[in-house]
Amino acid sequence: MASAFAHNFLGSAPRSYKLTIVAFLLVNPVVLALAGPVVAGWVLLAQFIYTLAMSLRCYPLQPGGLLALEALALGLVTPAEVYAEVTTGFPVILLLIFMVAGIYFLKDLLLFLFSRLLVRVESEVALAFLFCLAGAVLSAFLDALTVIAVVITVAVGFHGVYHRYASRRIEREDAAAYALGDLDGDEAVRAEHREDLEQFRAFLRGLLMHAAVGTMLGGVTTLVGEPQNLLVAKEAGWDFVEFFHVMSPVTMPVLVVGLLTCVVVEKLGWFGYGTPLPAGVREVLREFSDDEMRRATAQHRAALVVQGVVAVLLLAALALHVAEVGIIGLMVIVLATAFTGVVDEHRLGKAFEAALPFTALLVVFFVIVGEIHHQHLFDPIVHWVLTLDGKAQAAAFYLANGALSAISDNVFVASIYIGEIKKAFAAGLIDRAQFDALAVAVNTGTNIPSIATPNGQAAFLFLLTSAVAPLVRLSYGRMCWMALPYLLTTTSVGLAAIWWWL
Repeated sequence: MASAFAHNFLGSAPRSYKLTIVAFLLVNPVVLALAGPVVAGWVLLAQFIYTLAMSLRCYPLQPGGLLALEALALGLVTPAEVYAEVTTGFPVILLLIFMVAGIYFLKDLLLFLFSRLLVRVESEVALAFLFCLAGAVLSAFLDALTVIAVVITVAVGFHGVYHRYASRRIEREDAAAYALGDLDGDEAVRAEHREDLEQFRAFLRGLLMHAAVGTMLGGVTTLVGEPQNLLVAKEAGWDFVEFFHVMSPVTMPVLVVGLLTCVVVEKLGWFGYGTPLPAGVREVLREFSDDEMRRATAQHRAALVVQGVVAVLLLAALALHVAEVGIIGLMVIVLATAFTGVVDEHRLGKAFEAALPFTALLVVFFVIVGEIHHQHLFDPIVHWVLTLDGKAQAAAFYLANGALSAISDNVFVASIYIGEIKKAFAAGLIDRAQFDALAVAVNTGTNIPSIATPNGQAAFLFLLTSAVAPLVRLSYGRMCWMALPYLLTTTSVGLAAIWWWL
């Protein structure tokens, strides 16, 4: 019986990983008793980050959830504080539940459009630049998670088309027939296609990371680009145009250098980028795209038209902010399904499978954020930064916000720092010009250096825990490595801009 319990605990995760999680759970009460709640809080935060880093071995919800439950049991955070954090993050939860499902019902249109782009643009550098630029432009007006959901849908579709072709003894022109089937394991992939499949995965990894970084490059520029932007703007009293203007001395150079970094790493093949799309894969995707057009029935074409109209309505609704993003996502579900005949409950349920595990993981993450808040883990850093003056203070705010956002929640970190700045301004410790400079440092700091780790950006974390990550072998460590050139260039330029141009 004991061996059965041991086997069932965390399922197929490696035995060493299971023992590590058990050790975490056993050591935390001891650390709390011997070193106090602050040290125990930092230890638990490091343990939670470890579960994220090992997400390809075991989905973080279960081990991270056990750590969160222990934090509650040990009194490191209270249920009321967790509920407050969840309530604050409810718009993001709504987004994940409904918007990601809404994108699922637009997947045929997205796969059709992006497959045409992929087969027509033969330069890998140009493709990488387009994906990064698209991520930046869309994220300046839409939500980064929505943009990433689109890119994930496209990448899963591309991978599925070629994987099914490589896994079966079928003619190339029949590959499209398997576009909607279940993926087989790699053991079914024919030997002559294995190398192309691995190269294709590396190619997709590059596109995914370029697009993910693009969401940061664009998201930091506007009031609606990221949730913390709105928080900072509200405290500073900036509208949309003023926010863009005040941030532009930092955000515009960062955008330019980010796009240049994309071209350089792709052209030189550094940090895991630059893998070309194999000719055989391109041919399969080209024939899939052509075959889809040949086989399209009147019903299928009508569905594509409906999806196109709904996509335009989606962009308009998001750009005009007619409602919370999650509510707009529900609108997409209703319109896209009602006019394409998807009325079966089972078919509707499939759309929600991708986002709900991440939604649950996000709530667990809010427990950790609540624990950080309850134990005041970041307070010493905040107080130290406030002792500095002038440019040094703005630079320190930028770097401190980046470092803390890389291990915590961007909105949480921004709320702490902007609150402290507002108190200092109200007390007459800083003037309005310094307040504005520090507000810019807080906003850019929580957006730019936080790409150092997947848990620093919600879009990165969503990508890491999505269905596409195991398909293209995108691990926590690999994401950190591929984000590193962007981290170095954009963070350095952002710091220089804060020092010299604010």
